[in-house]
Amino acid sequence: MSNALRAATRLTARPSTIRPVTRAFSQSQVVKGGHGTSYDPPTGWLFGVKPGEKYEKEGWEGPMYWGFCGSMVFAIVAYAFKPDTSIQTWALEEARRRLEAEGILPDPDTKNE
Repeated sequence: MSNALRAATRLTARPSTIRPVTRAFSQSQVVKGGHGTSYDPPTGWLFGVKPGEKYEKEGWEGPMYWGFCGSMVFAIVAYAFKPDTSIQTWALEEARRRLEAEGILPDPDTKNE
């Protein structure tokens, strides 16, 4: 038997029987939650508002809604009007320009009358 296994076991009343060291669950260290003393217990009402009472907004709600919605509108507009910088678009324009320069494709700016 290795030294590590021997150190992790102990002898019982009979030396021929070896059993592992166990620890009862009740001896485990107690870990408490981090909510502190400002914890509001659940009431069972939706958002903690009883039926018939008016909901009062908190101070952070208005700026968060306006800021979040405003930033989303700005992001959508910026995405819609961003320039096309893909390599495929550049290659297509470059190929068209070269073919027009060689005379294979007609120049779209000139009118055929």
